Amino acid sequence: MTFPPESPAPTASLTARSDALFKRAQQVIPGGVNSPVRAFKSVGGSPRFIARADGATLTDADGQNYLDYIGSWGPMILGHNHPAVRQAIQDALPFGTSFGAPNEREVLLAELVTRLTGTEKVRFVSSGTEATMSALRLARGFVGQTEPGRKYTLKFRGNYHGHADALLVEAGSGLMTNATSLGGAAPSSAGVPPEYAALTLVAEYNDAAGLDDLMAQRGHEIAAVIFEPVVGNAGVLIPSADFLAALHRVRGAGALLIADEVMTGFRLSLSGATGLLGLEPDLTCWGKIIGGGLPVGAYGGRSEIMDFVSPLGPVYQAGTLSGNPLAMAAGLATLTELERDPGIYTQLERYTAALGAGLSDLAAQAGVPITVNTIGSMLTAFFLEGDVQHYGQAARADTAAFSQWFRAMLAGGVYWAPSQFESIFVSAAHTPADLDFTLSAAQSAFTHLKEPA
Repeated sequence: MTFPPESPAPTASLTARSDALFKRAQQVIPGGVNSPVRAFKSVGGSPRFIARADGATLTDADGQNYLDYIGSWGPMILGHNHPAVRQAIQDALPFGTSFGAPNEREVLLAELVTRLTGTEKVRFVSSGTEATMSALRLARGFVGQTEPGRKYTLKFRGNYHGHADALLVEAGSGLMTNATSLGGAAPSSAGVPPEYAALTLVAEYNDAAGLDDLMAQRGHEIAAVIFEPVVGNAGVLIPSADFLAALHRVRGAGALLIADEVMTGFRLSLSGATGLLGLEPDLTCWGKIIGGGLPVGAYGGRSEIMDFVSPLGPVYQAGTLSGNPLAMAAGLATLTELERDPGIYTQLERYTAALGAGLSDLAAQAGVPITVNTIGSMLTAFFLEGDVQHYGQAARADTAAFSQWFRAMLAGGVYWAPSQFESIFVSAAHTPADLDFTLSAAQSAFTHLKEPA
């Protein structure tokens, strides 16, 4: 579908149906949403309830069309409702939705993931959170067979690895967007016992010297270091060469290195951020794209580590819907399309770079301070001046200005991520006409931002 398509006749209010659904939802769903950032709490207004999606276009319950830059928070790299993915699901559906037993498609997808990433073995789960929490348990179990005293995990400020208790420490994502006044540094959520949080150490992302110092002091206690190769949950943060080198040095202290590629896996390249950046993690976690828009997660690594997972080893992990045929079919179709046409990545990078440059130019013309970080098909426009390389810098962004700009973009037909601290995602369905439309809406939004109140 090219944008903007002809919208159906709207209701008397442009958001009447969405508003009514949100009111009903708040009576039966906490906050009216099933994931916090969807609530528009930090940007104001009410969320749009989506009725359908095609290509780069979302259509809400009131019949309004929006050019989409969320892509279901990353999975829709080919665009919404892609014919090959839809057909793969339709082909699988007549045979059943879940077996609770092995099926051929999970073997095919495992073979494809391991071949593309150089991983030896992979285990499928149903979400990114499951993948990261399982990988950490596996790391502790594997390292603990010879050094049982290594019970700590190290993560980085602003890196979000799902909502498992031990990982909700100095996390980014919705925890930055929907900030609460818990006091103290950690844990980042109520309901997480301090004893759990105490097992997670925190370092500054992109601080190579700080990481080296911490490992020198406490490396003998640490089982694993988990990180986002490119951060997308504190806005887009791009690793420095020095920091990447320091990450590889953690092995010298006996810790395993875990790359959380739930967001970046197969988005930044066919071999993920690890391939693009030359990383060599011991374990990698995936999600989003490998399910083609259906619920999925996975973790994988060397055979000697993965064989420590039950039923071969003593680390237990299970899942009723893990490897279900529909998610496997959608993931197979998505990765097959990406492998068939590797030029997609060049197309995505060019569009995203042009979008970033255009936003920077328009903001400068309007006198609005922004800093745009882009890599591959990921982009964040931070409403502040100066480099943004770590969590502390990102946290200084002008969230009030972003919120006003977001609402103007939405009114102009562009569905941006409703948070200053998230990446937006470009898909292969975005066209040059979409880029022009987006920049036109952005120009109006920046101008509106500088108008007297």
